[in-house]
Amino acid sequence: MRNVVAAARPNQAVLGRVGLLACAALALAACSGGGGQTPVAQYPSAHGPNGQDTHVPDFVTRGFEPFTRADAMAIALREWRLFGEPVDDDDPEARPDPVGPGVKPERLPGLWQRVGEYWWIGQDPYESEVDWTGKHDSDGHAFDFQHDGRFAWSAAFISYVMRVSGAGARFPYSPNHATYINAAAAGAAAALRAHDPSLYAPALGDLICAGRGSSRVIRFHNLPTRDLFPAHCGMVVAREPGQVSIIGGNVDDAVTLTHVPVGPTGLLASAEGSFYDTRYSWCAVLQVLYDADDESPADD
Repeated sequence: MRNVVAAARPNQAVLGRVGLLACAALALAACSGGGGQTPVAQYPSAHGPNGQDTHVPDFVTRGFEPFTRADAMAIALREWRLFGEPVDDDDPEARPDPVGPGVKPERLPGLWQRVGEYWWIGQDPYESEVDWTGKHDSDGHAFDFQHDGRFAWSAAFISYVMRVSGAGARFPYSPNHATYINAAAAGAAAALRAHDPSLYAPALGDLICAGRGSSRVIRFHNLPTRDLFPAHCGMVVAREPGQVSIIGGNVDDAVTLTHVPVGPTGLLASAEGSFYDTRYSWCAVLQVLYDADDESPADD
């Protein structure tokens, strides 16, 4: 899967379900102006007879520990180390496609199963995506590595990190980044607040998001959008003068770290809206509202 160009994959079946569910749980907050509906959650929540998500470990559903930025970042960093600590600061639109299935980390022994865990745990149960892996569809058939954009897993990775770190029902888990970007912009995600990249500097554990492909033109003032759109988000795991480091899934078919230039005050864009990083068109910074909302002293 070359980067995350197709991460939103708005197929007709998915869009039909989004239209029905867009304002289900948080109807008033989730409906945008102009009569359109804003996607809130990709699927309805489905739980076992005891009310707990049957795909999620007990320590998460029962809330053994608070939902903290330290845990969220530690989980993202753990997954990055599992994939060999790759770093890629190239322009995502200029990266070459892999020439064979053997060079795709997501298809390697031990890693295709890990991607399957992102789908299984990160998504709501009883949906077809939960059975996907880094190289298999829901029927267990290996898909063509050259045309695997339909199975892009970058949003599944973010959903997995949020789920396992304890966000619970406060995060709108989805195979599409646009689902939770729109929910945050509409005020319909309890764990998220959407901010203009030119006004809010991302903190550790926050998510920074950009439109991809034809959706690079989407800016903060366009949110929430009426429909899903191709996007990508990464979690901030380090800050230093002049840049932040983010970890995202399905970048070079792996969990990858990217350095992102920022301005002197830590903003992604100037007051005029010019991005310090010319590779990405950042549409939003999603502030994550953790239970213990304090940053590590080490981030300054």
